[in-house]
Amino acid sequence: MSPAGRFDRFVAIDWSGARVARGIALAEAVPGNGAPRLVKPADKHWSRGEVLDYLAGLVTAERVLIGIDCAFSLPWERAGHYGLPDAPALWARIDALGGESDDLSGHGFVSHLDYANDYWRSGPRPEGYLEPHRATEMACRADGLGAPESPYKLIGAKQVGMGGLAGMRLLHRLRVRSGSRLGVWPFDGTDAPSLAVEIYPRLFLRRFGHGGAKVRSPQQLAAVLAAMGAGVPESLPEALDDNDADALVSAVGLRWLSGIKGVWQPPALDDLARRCEGWIFGVGLTASTGG
Repeated sequence: MSPAGRFDRFVAIDWSGARVARGIALAEAVPGNGAPRLVKPADKHWSRGEVLDYLAGLVTAERVLIGIDCAFSLPWERAGHYGLPDAPALWARIDALGGESDDLSGHGFVSHLDYANDYWRSGPRPEGYLEPHRATEMACRADGLGAPESPYKLIGAKQVGMGGLAGMRLLHRLRVRSGSRLGVWPFDGTDAPSLAVEIYPRLFLRRFGHGGAKVRSPQQLAAVLAAMGAGVPESLPEALDDNDADALVSAVGLRWLSGIKGVWQPPALDDLARRCEGWIFGVGLTASTGG
């Protein structure tokens, strides 16, 4: 069954894997073509735990499509040696190795003796290190939509590994708290009232003509949202935070993508990706469909 047209709200999260999260942004859109809006926390910054509580409350009350900008799993050519059957089991393992007071950090996993040597954690490339990628990351590159980093690379400004591990802990806990109200795509299929999907904000920017550059001004944001057929939020600071911009664009991108024929069944989504590696929402669609 296709979920197209059934959601009450589209929530996009620009995520952070930092030990102390400071860069999380959350935006929402509703059906139609209206402008997205930023959702701000009670304090100055979102914590990952606050995001978990917020999403759990939404899923209880509404049918929500949630997009999170982080890898939902690890490349299975390496993670498959951990003796786990699928991605949800991996999330549970990562969460079990984390602390209760570390705001869902992934450091407990990457510092564990069983897993630490799989990561490029510091310094020059380790001798013999081969950087693994998930099939969806390679498909994203083939589509010309960007070049996602390997979740096993933990150095450099563009590293995504820690954010992915923190996101997997969030998924595990949100799934436990929400029960049958939430499915994580593609692992759980599409039958649950609310779904969580992996997003890559650069995908939306490239599909709508902005290229790979960050959106850093209200004028740039207005141009991107107009190309996506959406309105612009009424009040934006002149110096627009790029995390906020990514979240706003992604909320509209989720609304747009969710109704495209074939987005839930991309041709390259095989059994290994469906059970173990996951898939970036919107990767693998032809340009002729607009998606």
